[in-house]
Amino acid sequence: MRKTVIRASHVTRNLKLGAHIVHALRGVDLAIYENEMVGIIGPSGSGKSTLLGIIGGLDSPTDGKIEIDGIDITTMNEGQLTDIRNQKIGFVFQFFNLIPTLTALENVALPIEFAQVRRHKPFNRAKELLDMLGLGGRFHHRPNELSGGQQQRVAIARALANDPPILLADEPTGNLDSHSGETVLAALKTIRDENGTTVVMVTHDQSLASQMDRVLTLVDGRITNGIADEVAI
Repeated sequence: MRKTVIRASHVTRNLKLGAHIVHALRGVDLAIYENEMVGIIGPSGSGKSTLLGIIGGLDSPTDGKIEIDGIDITTMNEGQLTDIRNQKIGFVFQFFNLIPTLTALENVALPIEFAQVRRHKPFNRAKELLDMLGLGGRFHHRPNELSGGQQQRVAIARALANDPPILLADEPTGNLDSHSGETVLAALKTIRDENGTTVVMVTHDQSLASQMDRVLTLVDGRITNGIADEVAI
């Protein structure tokens, strides 16, 4: 039986904008499995990034529950959520958020140096990840010396530095040309295949989404297709 690593149960998120309430998510139920690669698509404003942020503990639902590896994170305080994020979740965003004064190697090593429990020697792990992502010749290049696709692969390596079993990616190819986007997707597939990482990617690119194991479509805060067999009850 497949292990469920992410479960959402009846998740809603209401946002107050002036005198109006925006219903960003309207009762989302889903289950995502270990070693699965899932795409989340939908029109602008459909709730994709909101859902990803709630799954990652960056935002809280108005109602409902999120479980990561069977642990309910919904009622956790910020310190507990920080621990969960450090141990179980890596984040990749559309904007690379690399530190411009640091080399690729230093950017990737940084999360390990700040980890409460170090599982690796920072620079050894950074070299291993950059090699895996085809950047072995770019260890000492700073972000402004790298292409957009190379910067995104550095960002992916940084997200994986502490071995998170889950990688959440929010429009990771949004600022890239089609060739660089395919390169980034290939890197995510390699990570899934070699490390067993569960990858959840928000994307507007249908061609990339079509290469996922499964695609969830959000429309007006509701999933309209692609729900797993074992949905939350």
